[in-house]
Amino acid sequence: MIFRQNSIQVVILLLCWPSQAAQTSLLSFCSEMENVEASPLKKSPRGLDENSEEEYSTLSTLLQHFASIPTVDKAWTFKSTSEKGSQCMFSISQPNLLANQNRRYILSSHISKESANDGVIFEWAAFPIEMPSGSIMVPSPSGSKLLVVRNLETNSPTTFEIWGPSRVEKEFHVSSSVHGSVYSDGWFEGISWNDDETFIAYVAEEPSPSKPVFTNSGYKKGSSSDMECGSWEGQGDWEEDWGETYPRKREPAIFVININSGEVHSVEGTNKLSVGQVVWAPASRGLQQYLVFVGWPSDTRKLGIKYCYNRPCALYAVRAPFSKSEDREPRTHAIEEASPVKLTQRISSALFPRFSPDGKALMFLSAKSSVDTWVHSATQSLHRIDWSIDGKPTADADIVDVVPIVMCPDDGCFPGLYSVRLLSKPWLSDGYTMILSSVWGSTEVILSVNMLSGKVSRISPGNCSFSWSLLALDGDNIIAVSSSPSDVPEIKYGSIVGNSSAEALASWQDISSPIYRCSEKVTSLLSSRQSSIIKIPVRDISENLTAGANKPYESIFVSSKCKSHDLCDPLIVVLHGGPHFISLSSFSKSLAFLSSIGYSLLIVNYRGSLGFGEEALQSLPGKIGSQDVNDVLAAIDHVIDMGLADPSKITVLGGSHGGFLTTHLIGQAPDKFAAAATRNPVCSLPLMVGTADIPDWCYAETFGHLGKSMYTEAPSSEHLAVFHSKSPIAHISKVKTPILFLLGAKDLRVPICTGLQYARALKEKGTEVKVLVFPEDNHAIDRPQSDFESFLNIGMWFKKHCK
Repeated sequence: MIFRQNSIQVVILLLCWPSQAAQTSLLSFCSEMENVEASPLKKSPRGLDENSEEEYSTLSTLLQHFASIPTVDKAWTFKSTSEKGSQCMFSISQPNLLANQNRRYILSSHISKESANDGVIFEWAAFPIEMPSGSIMVPSPSGSKLLVVRNLETNSPTTFEIWGPSRVEKEFHVSSSVHGSVYSDGWFEGISWNDDETFIAYVAEEPSPSKPVFTNSGYKKGSSSDMECGSWEGQGDWEEDWGETYPRKREPAIFVININSGEVHSVEGTNKLSVGQVVWAPASRGLQQYLVFVGWPSDTRKLGIKYCYNRPCALYAVRAPFSKSEDREPRTHAIEEASPVKLTQRISSALFPRFSPDGKALMFLSAKSSVDTWVHSATQSLHRIDWSIDGKPTADADIVDVVPIVMCPDDGCFPGLYSVRLLSKPWLSDGYTMILSSVWGSTEVILSVNMLSGKVSRISPGNCSFSWSLLALDGDNIIAVSSSPSDVPEIKYGSIVGNSSAEALASWQDISSPIYRCSEKVTSLLSSRQSSIIKIPVRDISENLTAGANKPYESIFVSSKCKSHDLCDPLIVVLHGGPHFISLSSFSKSLAFLSSIGYSLLIVNYRGSLGFGEEALQSLPGKIGSQDVNDVLAAIDHVIDMGLADPSKITVLGGSHGGFLTTHLIGQAPDKFAAAATRNPVCSLPLMVGTADIPDWCYAETFGHLGKSMYTEAPSSEHLAVFHSKSPIAHISKVKTPILFLLGAKDLRVPICTGLQYARALKEKGTEVKVLVFPEDNHAIDRPQSDFESFLNIGMWFKKHCK
């Protein structure tokens, strides 16, 4: 043990050694020990032997090939300075594993179209330009200016940069005493230029309320936000935030910046609302300008809002703070002007406001079905308010239903709207046709909607299982991305060839792009895979169910193009969360990786998923843990009967509600699965109802339409008993399937305690369990390193237990 100590101890020992030969021998031995210290004994990660470590290394190398594939987040088009063509800018993200953040950059292209018959040519810039982390980019309507917002560290100023064609023309720093970080998440986010490009409205966090300051002498009276040496800031009163992904985000508010002076004003009168999605209304008489925004009540209990469309909200109009009137109005009128006008009095939800090009119509989506039934997502509807650009906004405007909720679609027909977002300018040149993306069964499609007649047409190809996502409009042309589970995304350019009454509105052209180029290894592996959508008949059709709930649901099946000696690859059953969500037939890097290492995938869109009409979706609340579990088992049996899967080699993977199903399945069908893996699973509803940011979810999904009236912050013992009976943990005594848990320690939606309780209970009864906890991750576990390690371990886990 002495020889492992530091050099001083070695020297003391040498001085006492009687023999020169012995000293030489000792020095030689010490030299060897120093080499051992410099190069420690090789140790494998826990759970890996020498053979599995080699496979771990091989899989990690392959996963890096998939992880490096970029993703297009947004795109914008502008008129070109030349007579022909236009310019397009693509905002792209790519994981930077070493930095553990997404690298974001811009790639530009000139779009030229010589004639109607020559097609279109994209001339790409030689290299992309990286955007700093935390920055937001929004081009002006004309494309002549570019706003770049840099959200810096806590309590640092927010920087607003106005870029021209070749340089930064203006730069303003807004103190944290004016507002906090600018929202850029796609939900509260709203950054809008006015028409003459002199003002920008945006959503940012209200300044934090002042907190008590203490010194060694105690409380310091009259303290300010500027901290001095020898003092510290107390906590102050606790305030609710908006839950998952919004820690410490309490009050999103509207601000307007004058880009000539840098002066910033807040919009008054919204103190009882959390606001978002702000847009400028068309310029009205004189110099009056109005802003239209979405407002959520914030003076009551704040339940988690991320992915939750069931929070009541409305559209409001308010006079912009810099706005002036030609007439000098009395002070009382000015106060009235500062109060927002609620535009949507008679509807419980209004989202994503968009004005028509002529300014005479205000369009918006509504999630009223979600609000009224309390399910967190459901079929949407599209509405119109006629807008007078010469008058003031009124609260009694008629709301016209343009696209209603579809309850039970006929086979192959439009199933209703399920749109995540709208383009800032979704209009064709006729001024009344909107273009948007929506879910149609297991695919994402591009639709045209005539806002006058309400006619909806599918303009992406309808004869394939690919998904199509809308990126931008280029005049009357469409820039989109098309992909499948076995096909890397490609840029597509659609040209309008008919009018809004035609069945086929666009012809599509493939665009050669450097964006999605991937390694030869990925290309080779994906070339051997194929995907299709399989209809799954409902077992035990019941007269007690609605017609929509008795219709077949769908699964996406990904497999090898050829069988080896009629043997089936092992099968991974993939289950989405929600439950009112959808797995789309689009490319997923993580699932493509799992498929490429020798697995077939059965991606089940059980009843309750989006995209199949409202009746099918509403059939699940009150029946979780039974109807959804049976749908998954029926889908598995269906592909086994088709000869597509080996019943002895089936695994299951799911997150959130998909984790709820995963842990239910291994309890209710303990002999069905060789292995399981789950990400932030719902394992115990009694535990979740008291710890999650959405306790109402537990009531809505457990009790169905009665849940809204039963909800309480203090569940009764009877309620808790029902929650337990619906939970996977009620079946834990039967579980024997080896299971991998991947848990985010900062998950507010399904707190880590629910997964840990279930995992500990399994270990207690001797079931093989592996748990990975990611200390800085929330519900999605989507930080680059965490996502990478998650799917690497999933691949290894299934390889180990399903050879």
